[in-house]
Amino acid sequence: MKKCFFSLLICILLLNIQYSYSQFTRQDTLRGSIGRERSWWDVLKYDVIVTPDYNTKSITGKSSIQYKITEEKHSDYLQVDLQRPLKVDSFYYDGRLYINYPAMPYYNEGNVWHVPLPKAPKNSVHTITIFYHGIPAEAKRPPWDGGWIWQKDAKGRPWLSVACQGLGASAWFPCKDHQSDEPDSGATITITVPDTLIAVANGRLIENKSENGLSSRKWEVKNPINNYNIIPYIGKYTTWHEDYAGEKGKLDCDFWVLDYNLEKAKEQFKQASMTLKAFEHWFGPYPFYEDGFKLVEAPHLGMEHQSAVAYGNGFKNGYRGRDLSETGWGLKWDFIIVHETGHEWFGNNITSKDIADMWIHESFTNYSETLFTDFHFGKEAGNEYCIGTRKLIQNDKPIIGPYGVNQEGSGDMYYKGGNMLHTIRQLVNDDEKFRIILRGLNKDFYHKTVTTQDIENYISEKSGIDLSKVFDQYLRTTRIPELEYKIAGDNLSYRWSNCVAGFNMPVRLANTKNEWLKPSAEWKTVAMTADFMNKGLQVDKNFYITVKKL
Repeated sequence: MKKCFFSLLICILLLNIQYSYSQFTRQDTLRGSIGRERSWWDVLKYDVIVTPDYNTKSITGKSSIQYKITEEKHSDYLQVDLQRPLKVDSFYYDGRLYINYPAMPYYNEGNVWHVPLPKAPKNSVHTITIFYHGIPAEAKRPPWDGGWIWQKDAKGRPWLSVACQGLGASAWFPCKDHQSDEPDSGATITITVPDTLIAVANGRLIENKSENGLSSRKWEVKNPINNYNIIPYIGKYTTWHEDYAGEKGKLDCDFWVLDYNLEKAKEQFKQASMTLKAFEHWFGPYPFYEDGFKLVEAPHLGMEHQSAVAYGNGFKNGYRGRDLSETGWGLKWDFIIVHETGHEWFGNNITSKDIADMWIHESFTNYSETLFTDFHFGKEAGNEYCIGTRKLIQNDKPIIGPYGVNQEGSGDMYYKGGNMLHTIRQLVNDDEKFRIILRGLNKDFYHKTVTTQDIENYISEKSGIDLSKVFDQYLRTTRIPELEYKIAGDNLSYRWSNCVAGFNMPVRLANTKNEWLKPSAEWKTVAMTADFMNKGLQVDKNFYITVKKL
């Protein structure tokens, strides 16, 4: 009987997995996985050239992908991603116009181009260049709905940009559109626009040309960068420069805003140095000194575009003037400056290989808001802010999404993920040790792509606590652990319910000198003092759990 039940259980699980993945298409798999046509080559550098046309909402461009062959035996084809309705005009291989092999033509499959290339030895370096044009996807509700943004500023002048996290950089330039392969040597982006406008992008300006009424600016990033972070900003910008004295020396900080917003931007952007100071304390040195730090006013709310953070919060504190925590602390600082800058450490320095693990970006960056508040306004202020955001948690589905199909998990990766980290901080029970762990993550995974398991194992190892069940509970289920208790005479009985098998997270009691309970799924009973019985069971509110008296 037990054997039959076990077999039935396995069948149910397999059917659930099959059903879960049935909603995805071959295009999702081509985009979201490292298949045979992606696994054998490593991107070294992108060189992107683009000319947008505001009137027709079209672009023409050229994308050169320098790569290294990493396998002796590999697929005859290389997969290049470029989303429809953009069209390829021609391919060049190592500087020569590419002519199809009669027996192996290159061909298009949805948002993917399969390109056969000559055999070459392992570790050799080559370049494939793609000329392309068309009308790219237009963002209807950026940054949540991605694509090109064709707007006008308050004076009626063109104001353009791109937001493509989730949608992917292949929405506007040909690339290997997968987070696991960042260009080791960075990227350049050259933008040509009418000379009445200014084009800004990631990194440093290395070339500026003007002729025949057109301006062409070339920007360079020396560090590895996520594809979705390579972004043009085009508008009637003005700029100013500041030096920040950081942990690694002088950091160049440049601020780009529309000309009529200069004065209020100079006042609001004073928070940039406050943010860098707080995060260098908690996370370690800013990860991209070579490329500098920029805030760029954008025609959308904001995004973590590496070394060129998009800002669109209206020069207000809070989230568009609101305190998401409803505690008052969220109005002490500008949400977009703090949150998007936090991504320079988690998301840009440390990047998840698969977007199913985007909690690595968003949970830590959500918690950076708490740490910023803690640094500047005190620990209790940070605690109050973090706890105040719990009302925004949905518990609709697990935080980790399905792997290999370009699919994120629940939006709870923000507030629930942040509160999970806050709970882990309580378990570490030593803020300096917790800070060393955060700094260690950014040092040991510097400019790397990682998996959830990498991060889980690291925190467990460095904290000296097996946190596997804690991560399972908060990342892989929608259940909030419930501490059940009952009182009989002088005895307190307690246990965990609504939790994963083996969940045994200890909890600290409130208003005590570091006294803890160590519940499991089985009832435990202890004798308590009369004073305790009068007050009842009070658990430290910094733990994201529920408490229920039976």
